[in-house]
Amino acid sequence: MSPESGTVPAEEVLDNPVWAALTGPHRGFAEHGPAGLAARYARDASPFAALADPADPRAWADLAALAGPDEGVWVTGLLTPPPGWKTVMTIPGVQLDGRAVRAEAVPGAVLLGPGDVPEMLELVELTRPGPFMDRTVELGTYLGIRDEGRLVAMAGERMRPTGWSEISAVCTHPEFRGRGLAARLIRAVAAAVRERGEVPFLHAAAENTGAVRLYESMGFTLRRRPDFVGLRTPAGEA
Repeated sequence: MSPESGTVPAEEVLDNPVWAALTGPHRGFAEHGPAGLAARYARDASPFAALADPADPRAWADLAALAGPDEGVWVTGLLTPPPGWKTVMTIPGVQLDGRAVRAEAVPGAVLLGPGDVPEMLELVELTRPGPFMDRTVELGTYLGIRDEGRLVAMAGERMRPTGWSEISAVCTHPEFRGRGLAARLIRAVAAAVRERGEVPFLHAAAENTGAVRLYESMGFTLRRRPDFVGLRTPAGEA
């Protein structure tokens, strides 16, 4: 399964990574629609939902039934919601393939767990790397760097479609930027991913050009340009 073995997992799962994760390695975090055509993460783990086939109106109806009327959901991909759905926000993004990234352990990096969540949430609130909730830490390996006991940088894993793992929540306290902490933690999380025989990938907002340049300098390569879309379900009966 790993690049080192010469075998790369199927890339097609990255076209619909949330669905692939929720019907694969992250099935334990999944809530499914009554027809089995839509799923979402448990709300305290991730805000993302997915459709088995975004072109199938039945899948959209199933997601509406799962979420309930006039409720917010986040989806990713190149999607055209059917009538009745309201687009609240669209964030153009990039999806980057990390099979060429050098992975290595980082001396001094500490494993983060549920007991660290209050500090992790404080760092996320300060740096805004993307959604992070009370149980997000359970989705994969999260590593941090501390300075005199204070958590000053972290990175971890979010979506896990079969054979791949998304590096996410990469953030550094403003007082500690410019020291290469983010890159070190990305390589360390990538090492944990590779140990399982999986391949790292990541998403970033397209407008976050500084972060994208960092990732590309580390060996990540552009695979596709999905959108991250905040929607509200139809207000009437699903």
